[in-house]
Amino acid sequence: MNPPSFAPLTGPIGFYPVVPDAAWVRRLLGWGVRTIQLRIKADDFDAEEIAWEVRTAVAAGRDVPGAQVFINDHWQLALEAGAYGVHLGQEDLDTADITALRDAGLRLGLSTHTPAELARAKAVQPSYLAIGPIYPTTLKVMPYEPVGLERLKAWAQDAAPYPVVAIGGISLALVPGVMACGVDGVAVVSAVTLAPDPQEAALHGLRLANR
Repeated sequence: MNPPSFAPLTGPIGFYPVVPDAAWVRRLLGWGVRTIQLRIKADDFDAEEIAWEVRTAVAAGRDVPGAQVFINDHWQLALEAGAYGVHLGQEDLDTADITALRDAGLRLGLSTHTPAELARAKAVQPSYLAIGPIYPTTLKVMPYEPVGLERLKAWAQDAAPYPVVAIGGISLALVPGVMACGVDGVAVVSAVTLAPDPQEAALHGLRLANR
């Protein structure tokens, strides 16, 4: 018997920046971005600072109608803060209290890199599935080869009925081709945070990915 489903998303995913602190979350919400992930690098903050960042990001999302702010990895803090959602990796499925997250009404996004991981994630009945890395990325050491567009298209179909986010090495110039594979959203990391003009990059990303 399958477990109950996680709560569905309340809006489209579209353009989905992944950012390192709550200040970026607030900035992007102000620019009109509505789906954002806070991914804190533990090396950059101590435990108290991480808790503050999570609480601040959650509160910022709560103040903006239609915002879908996800907390990466720190699911206990997200749960305590009453977050909209959490994003977890495959290894987190072994340790996170999935039942507590689901019962609290949080949305859940899960990372997948292979067909086997996709099948495992689907069994949890999450709110969305992330597939990647689509292209080579230098921001994170990945033990997986890039998925590429051809496989992304096939895997996105296999992910049904769950919404799919593509992630990994995606510049703004690559967004249209990725969206054409039938995904529901495109996650970017450096395309906004390292852009010469982050606001213009965010607005351009919204035009490309939100339909």
